[in-house]
Amino acid sequence: MDEGTYLCSVSTMYRLLRERGQSRERRAQATHPPKTKPELVAYAPNQVWSWDITKLRDPGPGTFFDLYVMIDIYSRYVVHWEVHTRESGQIAEQFIENSIAANGQIATEVIHSDRGTAMTSQSVAELLSALGITKSHSRPKTSNDNPYSEAHFKMLKYCPAFPDRFGSIQDARRFFQY
Repeated sequence: MDEGTYLCSVSTMYRLLRERGQSRERRAQATHPPKTKPELVAYAPNQVWSWDITKLRDPGPGTFFDLYVMIDIYSRYVVHWEVHTRESGQIAEQFIENSIAANGQIATEVIHSDRGTAMTSQSVAELLSALGITKSHSRPKTSNDNPYSEAHFKMLKYCPAFPDRFGSIQDARRFFQY
């Protein structure tokens, strides 16, 4: 090789080195423990709530309203819902406060959500900590770790009465009142 004579390709050289145990990664590799699947178990109402946000098509092309929904996983009761024009941590924080107020100031022990930006925001984390509520999140990139909210949205959106588009935010709010 010092003379510039190569009798094989680079890939063949690496294959031969691997077979002889002479090729390996020399950098230290970071290892992370696997994330544990959250187990949501409730034996009575108001022990565990699950919440999520879904998009609702509005009249404009490529624009959406956001439907926030809080569900009690024991009874599958919708504790509270709100429709907004955008998704943010501040709106999510107010939504959680409104959910507790709508439930007669009875707070839950655990609130579970996926890892959306509003759900993992600092304002939501501080609110839950101040209220003494344990927060629970789905594993990264695992959509079926929040099955209660996802099943609720699927049932809702496949309902024959569910419109393809909402004419206005008031129309969307009116639809969810029933």
